[in-house]
Amino acid sequence: MYSSSLADAPAIREPLHAPVARLVRGGVTEGIHYGSVVVLGADGTTELQLGDIEAAFYPRSALKPVQAVAMVRAGLPLDGELLSLAAASHSGEERHLAGTRRILELAGVPQDALRNVTDLPYDPAVRDGWIRDGREPSRLAQNCSGKHAAMLYTCALNGWSLDGYLDPAHPLQQAIAEIVEDLTGQRIARVTVDGCGAPLFSVSLHGLARAAARITTSAPGTPEARVADAMRAHPEMASGAGRDVAELMRAVPGLLAKDGFEGVEVAALPDGRAVAVKISDGANRARVPVTAAALVRAGVDPGLLTRFAGEPLLGGGEPVGCVRPAHALDPVTVRACA
Repeated sequence: MYSSSLADAPAIREPLHAPVARLVRGGVTEGIHYGSVVVLGADGTTELQLGDIEAAFYPRSALKPVQAVAMVRAGLPLDGELLSLAAASHSGEERHLAGTRRILELAGVPQDALRNVTDLPYDPAVRDGWIRDGREPSRLAQNCSGKHAAMLYTCALNGWSLDGYLDPAHPLQQAIAEIVEDLTGQRIARVTVDGCGAPLFSVSLHGLARAAARITTSAPGTPEARVADAMRAHPEMASGAGRDVAELMRAVPGLLAKDGFEGVEVAALPDGRAVAVKISDGANRARVPVTAAALVRAGVDPGLLTRFAGEPLLGGGEPVGCVRPAHALDPVTVRACA
């Protein structure tokens, strides 16, 4: 499984995070978000690093494009909307549920073979409507159901057992682990269980950025390019209507982006420039503007990113401040505080 060219697994330690964003209200710093950020150039060199980009961490759902690549390499024949859904943390909209059902139909696998946890839809408005209609939590509505359906399809195609497909020792998960290591360029530090029940592989933030760059720079028609093309063409299937990560891919030509719980985001351009962000306290209010600022440092036109500068801090219903990315990220090119 291991390649001699792989770097050692990242060290398991308490990450040495640094300030990456400040809450500025009325000209006074009210709070600080800590985290880590890496910006890679097109040649793979590290152009900026804040905090601890080499410590082991869990990418959460930001690793889904890599998992999707592994399944395509293992024979998954999906493309377009359904392949984007296979890499999704979806909102639970009807199109997401219908797409997941379609993947299961193509696989010839019953819905009760899904082993992700039951949940209500992720999107608050969709979830509220679901509750008003008296619908119960389900595996189909849970935001990782597309990935799980694709996992079952991959198992069916390879003759692998559907039972226990979430076991780290299962052939599917072994195949995914191998590709995680291949694309990140390092051995996995630790394996645990993600919120949906699937194995979660610990790498470094630097490794996650490398993986995204590998995906976006791969030759047309490769599994990597197929996943990138599907997600960029159908960003709402990989997330949902109005989600910031979908709007980011719409705003920046050629950008592949994926978010993850606990303040993780990775994004890469077709020439290999890439950024990866981890907000220590998991706050989305910091994740979005910090990612935008990192993309500016990677060379993206700031004019494309003004809408991602973050929501203003309000006082009496009026803007009185903002979440300002750290000075090292040059936040004034994104938006100054009120």
